[in-house]
Amino acid sequence: MVDHAKTAAGVLAGVGGENNVQSLVHCATRLRFVLKDESKADAAAIRAVPGVITTAQAGGQYQVVIGNDVPDVYAAIQAQTKVGGGDAGADEGPKGNLFNRFIKMISAIFTPILWALAGTGLLKAFLAAAVTFGWMDATTTTYTILNALSDALINFLPLALAITAARYFKASEFTSFAIAGALVYPSITALTGAPDVTFFGIPVTMVSYVSSVIPVIIVVWLQSHAERFLLKVLPGAVRRFVTPMLIVLVAVPLVFVVIGPISALIGGGLASGIGWVFQTVPWLGGAIMGGLWQVFVIFGLHWGLVPLFQLEYQTTGMILLIGPVFAAVLAQAAAVAGVLVRTRNKNLRSLAAPATLSGFLAGITEPAIYGINLPLKRPFAFGVVGGALGGAIIAMGGVFSTAFVVPSGLALPALLGNGNMVLLGIGLAVAILVPFLLTVLVGFRDPVDEAAPAAPATATDTVVLNPVDGSVVALSEVPDAAFADGSLGKGVAVRPTSGAVYAPFDATVVAAFPTGHAIGLRGVDGVELLIHVGLDTVKLGGEHFTLTVESGTEVKAGDLLLEFDGDAIERAGYDLITPVIVTNGDLYPDVADVASGPLSHGETLFRAVSVDSLSVTR
Repeated sequence: MVDHAKTAAGVLAGVGGENNVQSLVHCATRLRFVLKDESKADAAAIRAVPGVITTAQAGGQYQVVIGNDVPDVYAAIQAQTKVGGGDAGADEGPKGNLFNRFIKMISAIFTPILWALAGTGLLKAFLAAAVTFGWMDATTTTYTILNALSDALINFLPLALAITAARYFKASEFTSFAIAGALVYPSITALTGAPDVTFFGIPVTMVSYVSSVIPVIIVVWLQSHAERFLLKVLPGAVRRFVTPMLIVLVAVPLVFVVIGPISALIGGGLASGIGWVFQTVPWLGGAIMGGLWQVFVIFGLHWGLVPLFQLEYQTTGMILLIGPVFAAVLAQAAAVAGVLVRTRNKNLRSLAAPATLSGFLAGITEPAIYGINLPLKRPFAFGVVGGALGGAIIAMGGVFSTAFVVPSGLALPALLGNGNMVLLGIGLAVAILVPFLLTVLVGFRDPVDEAAPAAPATATDTVVLNPVDGSVVALSEVPDAAFADGSLGKGVAVRPTSGAVYAPFDATVVAAFPTGHAIGLRGVDGVELLIHVGLDTVKLGGEHFTLTVESGTEVKAGDLLLEFDGDAIERAGYDLITPVIVTNGDLYPDVADVASGPLSHGETLFRAVSVDSLSVTR
């Protein structure tokens, strides 16, 4: 079981503390930070926190991948600090390039409504399947009620986007709501496509704003600028009610006359382009979506495609793009299922089992990708191949969805009856069988062949020898909260007087960081140790460090692990203090017999106290 409070504390310390956080939201599997200064974040320290899968930087956000427990960790951060509960506005935090700013904007606007949108979409998919298979009559009032509650959010999507966009652009939420409400007002909706519509003599091309995305985001952005201007220039006695009156009076007609028709033209063009690809060379469109979707997920770039799904739905009433994504998701789940069958490593198997279920049932693949498939390399590549082949076949069948859903096994009813079901079945079978069989038959480098065995069921105390010549310092004196408060593990620190790090016990190297500044070890009795040379030295990018081992290397106590130029590192402005901490606190919750003062490498530094010996003592 992961201690969510401990994970939250470690992550927050790793990103530079509460004061370095501009904003924080979370999506299905990631904490999405906007940091004031990303250089203060220590990726190695964050990845060492129990419960963290990996980190990524994309779309103007510093992303910490947690997996299915992300809501719990997010809640723990909120409980400990004032961080969270809102999105950074467009004028806050690091700007980044235009593409990154676009991804950041789309992520911030869609994240708060994503799960409600997916949940109601899934309900709509089940309802459509019930009608298709004759389980329910579409003329009954029961169907009418179920259809309304499953269709309301997507129908009135501009209202939801008005609120989230207002939060992002720092505009008045209820003024934005009033604008969006006018766009989907029943009498306005009834004018869609009607001839001779005018506004004070100005011809108006009335398009449908039901389920629309672009118009409301653009108009709320304009609203935010107009509000700031009006609140400055209008007299204080009237500005609070005159401002929304003027904005609504100008913004709504502006949408009807200019923004709406132009966005409808752009949306129709994009939808037509998607339709052309999927009609002319469907296998190519399907292969691209099925093969590259999980690559987009790794970098957080899949958010850029979410508006395309909605534009396609608004224009055509169906989503062709989403069919091949089912192949992409199930292919990675199948690859990790292959790892589960083939591996002899108990730790890897224990990770693969829940990752397989999460991928197949819920469509959450980050635990499988970051925890297993990417580190093993081949399974991820096999998943990409299976996703591309399956996606191509599904697209050739013209398969589409009539609801926005998160692609997963549970969401498959969204595709039933929509397109060629034979090719859908073949495509899904290929997407699942190809990566599964390739993973099982071709295989991968099983960690059981190159790493130390899993920790024994009964842990024993371990004597940790000093890995570097220097003076022992209490961990609480380390000028870095991630280490000082013990959130990353118990231990001590050493202020080095030489430039070599030696193995503190017989072990296997489980993490040899490419930058050379840190190394992770797993002892033969199961204790896991992190030796972190200096603070923030990851920023040196490996300069002044020389690794003599790599991940998977078996070492004996006293073997040389890495060398570093301490003088050069200090001249570069970095503190050389070196934390030595036990990272698997569930098995080794405390340290004892801690040395003090000057100490040579190879002398006893401390004893890692096992949970079993603590139990005996008590």
